[in-house]
Amino acid sequence: MTSNLHSPDRRLIELCIEHADLDAWIDRLVHEPPPADQLMLQRLKKRRLALRDAIARLEAALDPKEPA
Repeated sequence: MTSNLHSPDRRLIELCIEHADLDAWIDRLVHEPPPADQLMLQRLKKRRLALRDAIARLEAALDPKEPA
């Protein structure tokens, strides 16, 4: 059971959840008054992009393309 807690599949799910949470948070900050702190918004967007990259790398590692 302990090995399941640190499995790549579980990590992928955690990254996807964090990405979705950040996406929703950024959307709220952009569309609700007063205007959001632009520096904070930029940092959140960078974190979201880093998460998307990590998700893509993990997905590629879990499901490698077959050689041509």
